[in-house]
Amino acid sequence: MRKKTQKRDGAAVDRWLLFSVFFLLGIGIIMVYSAGSAVSDNLHGTPSFFAWRQVIFALAGTFFLLVLRQVNYRWLAALAVPILILAYVLLLSVFSPLGVKVGGATRWIDLGLLNFQPSEYARFAFIVYLSFFMSRNPESMDRWWPGILWPLILTGAMVGIFMVQPDFGSSVLLCATVGIMLFVGGARIAHLAMLAATAAPLAVAAVIFAPYRLARLLTYIHPERDPLGAGYHINHSLMAFGSGGVWGAGFGDGIQKLHYLPAPHTDFIFAVLGEEVGLWGVCVVIGLFGVIIWRGLRLARVVDDPFASFLAFGMVGAIGLSAVVNMGVTMGLLPTKGLTLPFISYGGSSLVFNLIYVGVLCSIARVHGVPPSAAEVRKEEKAALQARQATAEGGATA
Repeated sequence: MRKKTQKRDGAAVDRWLLFSVFFLLGIGIIMVYSAGSAVSDNLHGTPSFFAWRQVIFALAGTFFLLVLRQVNYRWLAALAVPILILAYVLLLSVFSPLGVKVGGATRWIDLGLLNFQPSEYARFAFIVYLSFFMSRNPESMDRWWPGILWPLILTGAMVGIFMVQPDFGSSVLLCATVGIMLFVGGARIAHLAMLAATAAPLAVAAVIFAPYRLARLLTYIHPERDPLGAGYHINHSLMAFGSGGVWGAGFGDGIQKLHYLPAPHTDFIFAVLGEEVGLWGVCVVIGLFGVIIWRGLRLARVVDDPFASFLAFGMVGAIGLSAVVNMGVTMGLLPTKGLTLPFISYGGSSLVFNLIYVGVLCSIARVHGVPPSAAEVRKEEKAALQARQATAEGGATA
């Protein structure tokens, strides 16, 4: 049974969600300055280059968040198909003269002042379209056609483009997001298990036939065997966590960011955070992500509109999966993969779209109301019980 949400005349604000997001944003700007200072000074002649750009990205993302909160999320359903088509166009445009090749991968579009990563938009677009599709075809989600195969065809086409770039990480995140949404949408577990069994050999082939991916997998199993080669990233990441201890070395006093740990302000910023603020800081960040996931899932459960429910599941799933994978990689729990930590890592496309996800969640909360906290539910139940008792006593007296 769905619990009622709190209506506040169209001005509902989920304070728990926004507090956690902006707290993480603040931590991110501080850590980008600390973690990226050495790299920034070496590349741009100033230690604050990345930090100032992160502030600009955060302001841009906050602007989109506020705009999306004020408009009704249902416009996304009306434009779901064009939004998805644009995603494929943008993904293919990286192979045009606008495409930028960095580190052997062509994943960005040159927009002049900055590079835009279409894969971030593509995941957003796919979540919107799949939410629209499942809300319009609820009776077919437990059947192969069109409930399973049509989303699978679209996913396969997008993953194919990702792999040509190549971008294995975005492929994995997209497939995981789609799998979760199909499960929530009513797909049979047997069907999803068959899809997973079919996809597993393809994933194995993608790893085996790409030597660098195979090296990463073997390094994940035995990181100590090649400490100066394939195991360099994860070994220095683990050194950062280990030297941080419980209380950390102190803000700005980390060692691994000083040209030892690759990508200290992007993919491995969580390791720098662990070194400088220690276990307590790591726990605070994990707790804040936990609050975001909790509020997003709670909102998805209580709204009455299927499109809004699927959309909320997808948006919070995108944030949660990215956070879990990034933290798992930096702590050696998952094979090394270049993915950013939402709201904290340096990167314009990632930061802006994560704030867009939050903006959509805020729009849903504004339209349907903010899900009450457990304490508020108990308070309402207590008040209702007292009212019933008072009514019963009044009837007995009469």
